[in-house]
Amino acid sequence: MLSVGALAPAFRADSTKGTIDLAEVMGRQPIVLIFYPMDDTPGCTKQLCAVRDAEPSYAGYGALVLGVNPGTLESHQKFAAKHNYDFPLIADVDGRIRHLYEVGKTLGFLTQQRIVYIIGLDGRIVYAEKGLRPTEEILSALEEISSKKD
Repeated sequence: MLSVGALAPAFRADSTKGTIDLAEVMGRQPIVLIFYPMDDTPGCTKQLCAVRDAEPSYAGYGALVLGVNPGTLESHQKFAAKHNYDFPLIADVDGRIRHLYEVGKTLGFLTQQRIVYIIGLDGRIVYAEKGLRPTEEILSALEEISSKKD
């Protein structure tokens, strides 16, 4: 897992909202990267529905939220349509992004650990936590970024 203060690796990948080029976005807005194990499992659905429900709060901080897992683009599109996710889900089929962000694999049927990163305006990791993080905790970290900007 990357540490707070580390430079966030840039990547270019396909998503449910078109191609995402992180290098083009970094420095312009905070980025919330949510690495989640699988589409349409109870924990992952709960996690991403919480993001969907808090979308106005994320937008208030100008944050770009990206879900990332090794599922296919087709799987992500079905998952996003089923739950009305308006934020991009990135297809990391070859695991390249997971490796860049040092997201480990899990035991059992899940494919990768659950980690949330926030990338600040300077392109560095300002938040890095494993597990199913509460929305309030993520928004609080975005608030810190926002208050430093003012």
